[in-house]
Amino acid sequence: MSDVRLASPQGKWILLTTVLGSSMAMVDSTVVNVALPRIGRDLDADLAALQWTVNAYMLTLAGLILLGGSLGDRYGRRRIFVLGVVWFAAASLLCGFAPNVGVLVAARALQGIGGALLTPGSLALIQASFHPDDRAKAVGLWSGFGGIGAAVGPFLGGWLVDGPGWRWVFLINVPMALICAPIAVRHVPESADGRKHGRFDVLGAALGAVALALVTYALIEAGDGSLVVVVLTAVAGVAAGVAFVYVEKRSPDPMMPPDIFGSRQFTAVNLVTLCVYAAFGGFFFLTALQLQVVAGYSALQAGTALLPTTVLMLLFSARSGELAQRIGPRIPLTVGPLLCAAAMLMMLRVGQDASYLADVVPALLVMGTGMVTLVAPLTATVLASVDTARAGLASGINNAAARAAGLIAIAALPLLAGMGPEAYRSAPAFDHAFDRAMLWCAGVLVVGSVLAFATVRRPAPDCRRPECLTHGWVTAPPLEPRVGKGRLE
Repeated sequence: MSDVRLASPQGKWILLTTVLGSSMAMVDSTVVNVALPRIGRDLDADLAALQWTVNAYMLTLAGLILLGGSLGDRYGRRRIFVLGVVWFAAASLLCGFAPNVGVLVAARALQGIGGALLTPGSLALIQASFHPDDRAKAVGLWSGFGGIGAAVGPFLGGWLVDGPGWRWVFLINVPMALICAPIAVRHVPESADGRKHGRFDVLGAALGAVALALVTYALIEAGDGSLVVVVLTAVAGVAAGVAFVYVEKRSPDPMMPPDIFGSRQFTAVNLVTLCVYAAFGGFFFLTALQLQVVAGYSALQAGTALLPTTVLMLLFSARSGELAQRIGPRIPLTVGPLLCAAAMLMMLRVGQDASYLADVVPALLVMGTGMVTLVAPLTATVLASVDTARAGLASGINNAAARAAGLIAIAALPLLAGMGPEAYRSAPAFDHAFDRAMLWCAGVLVVGSVLAFATVRRPAPDCRRPECLTHGWVTAPPLEPRVGKGRLE
């Protein structure tokens, strides 16, 4: 069924459902950083445990999101979407009542599984349900409301942490799910891909997730763990990664077909993506801690402080896409990372006596300007690097690359910056390590800028299309994958 009109009551219910579902996962990924210091204090958790609180969610989400889209295509997009919403809410309930950090990390991993089921489904339901004449507008509205949710997320998280407590950062998902799931069951038509499917690439998905998990564990434990365990885990992670590449080359229906990397432009832009989103992931993880641990902000103040970047993204990303259409992506993808690198160097001024207006706001405004400059053109260039028929595949791979980059950065940066397990409990110690981490992030962004300047040539497509602008937040590039035959299409 694909004839529902946006202006009809059913069309409005469908849009509301998809916005609520995607907002659960999006807001959750932005509010948790603000809650980390309070979680660490209440559960007596060290820095490694806080890293896992973020990374456990990102790990299962990144590793299973392609499989989640495939399940929706085969067994029904509404059915899998609703399952994801319910699963996400149940895992959120477990997070909210976690008695210790071990249970919290396990529950966060379960949350990521729910996110992998519901996230691809939100956009797929729009594509499958709405009349072709209304799809672009529906995607634009979905994107706009998602951007608002991303902007409100850190503010809401800070208010909850300072008010009823950090556990409500997770518990708030439960009433959202109780609204979303019944609406989906009653008003969203079921849809599935009627074509014959091949096998799911379960082995590929499992090997990719295991490789990420082992490498992440080795990086987090390297600072204070057994050298033998760290080395063995790292070697096992690399071996799993090699096995993943081998399986994808041999599989008749690979999750990530190797031949797509035959496009030099596609490979280059994904390398730029790795650099950019690694820096973004590390920046937002550590800045939320820096503002509270060192600058003395409350959780609400820290969440509110980060709003300038999102506001700039909401206001000017469409214009950035139009500019890239006129001048090509090379300049935006070169200049954008340099602006973000400059912002991270400006964050070196944010210490114990930092002024919000004089020190924090200028850095975040420059950061937002850099993000506006590069995010939409980056996505458009990815889509332009392959044939139109493989745009969904290209977007899904780029999405996975961004999530994996953030995951590895959050694991590696504390190690590279010399943060000990208790660093976040000491303002001077964390401040010094934060400065070193910002230098690392700035360096990675400069590498990304040089790569873009040296490799990006092809003009960008029409970046005004809604699918080029549905980025919402910096946790991932825009398009969520649509999967068929056990892989992305």
